[in-house]
Amino acid sequence: MAESVRTEDETGANGQPALKRVLGPGLLLLFIVGDILGTGIYALTGQVAAQVGGVVWLPFLVAFLVALVTAFSYLELVTKYPQAAGAALYTHKAFGVHFITFLVAFAVMSSGITSASTAARAFSANAADVFGLGFSDGIGITLIGLGFMSLVALVNHRGVGESVKANVLLTCVELTGLLIVIGVGAWALGAGEGDFGRVTEFDTGERSVLGGVIAATGLAFFAMVGFEDSVNMAEECKEPRRIFPKVLLAGLLATGLIYVLVSISAIALVPADDLSRGDTPLLQVVEAGAPGFPIGLFGVITMFAVANSALINMLMASRLVYGMSSQHVLPPLLGRVHPTRRTPTTAILFTTALAFGLITFVGAVPALGGTTALLLLIVFTVVNVAVLVLRRDPVDDDHFRTPTVLPVVGALACAFLATPWAGRPTEQYRIAGVLLGVGVLLWGVTVLVNRRTGAAVPPLDPDRFTSGGPVN
Repeated sequence: MAESVRTEDETGANGQPALKRVLGPGLLLLFIVGDILGTGIYALTGQVAAQVGGVVWLPFLVAFLVALVTAFSYLELVTKYPQAAGAALYTHKAFGVHFITFLVAFAVMSSGITSASTAARAFSANAADVFGLGFSDGIGITLIGLGFMSLVALVNHRGVGESVKANVLLTCVELTGLLIVIGVGAWALGAGEGDFGRVTEFDTGERSVLGGVIAATGLAFFAMVGFEDSVNMAEECKEPRRIFPKVLLAGLLATGLIYVLVSISAIALVPADDLSRGDTPLLQVVEAGAPGFPIGLFGVITMFAVANSALINMLMASRLVYGMSSQHVLPPLLGRVHPTRRTPTTAILFTTALAFGLITFVGAVPALGGTTALLLLIVFTVVNVAVLVLRRDPVDDDHFRTPTVLPVVGALACAFLATPWAGRPTEQYRIAGVLLGVGVLLWGVTVLVNRRTGAAVPPLDPDRFTSGGPVN
């Protein structure tokens, strides 16, 4: 019998079998939409309204445009290098500096933890409302958040087999909740209820109109993150160079439209001052527009959506820590695997401990969500620059090429939104600084240990980081 020969599509790196290409356009679209939808719109609509008043839809629209420009950069890179390591891979190829690659990977990991902590806080607030626990802030919410994150850690430790079918189901649940809000808004409009005149009213407080919109955009950007995670599915897509551009852009357009419609419905039914109180803005919207609707059911949908976001983010963060440990840029202790569960035990404990600290000492949804956006804006700035740098690295295969002006605009826009001039609170820089400081400290300790022990450190391989990004 003749020996079978693997095709290029069947063989991956180092002669290992390649990942199975199972994602067509439909499943990839649902994956992208599911990654973007979630905690951001469910938890932060009220806080965005507090910044700009009735034009709450405008920051979401501007955030969508910034995300769209950056998505074009990701499209060029993912079709040029259809591998699964995302921003860490692009950074390493563009700059070749191990420490910069590490910082980008650790920033992505940190953004996953802040995103999961935001989801934990949103889960706690919705649980308090749905089950009538009698408190909406303080130690009660914190305790629920810690309990919830402990449960996430246990599930993470047990091991979760991710599947595309499960993602489809979760996406449908998250999407259903948002379509309910849009439907309630449309019903109110048809019945002559609500005040749709509020959608053009600005209330930016002491800030100028432009300053208020920019500050709110920096927060609303959290709702748009997740699209960048889809590049990690490149090796499991059928014909990624052909389908990725149109599917990613379609997913972004769909979610951007949903967010604008949800925010318009929200402000038409609930005044900005009321919408900004508490961490359950969409519950208020459904309650105001459809008093007969089972509010508990909508609360459960919200809890389900944000719980899914927290679990996926903590899975990503722990695996990223494990990957960095295996690459000898974090202490070996963080790379230990449970002998029976085969899950990265110490990495799970480490990321959960960071989440506990954020939930306990930060707590507030705007601070946590804003820090997630800050960290990702920094990463997106690097990715937009990397596109331009990697133009000097031609590849044989045809790939998507974004107009040069877009990564330039994307880099400038993301860099600006990450600065204090964009109205970003100082607290977010402190949180991001502490998280990245922990990473730098661990990296330094690891370098010293490697030198003293004479450990042979293999060449850095960002693919081993398996670096995704936070999802909503």
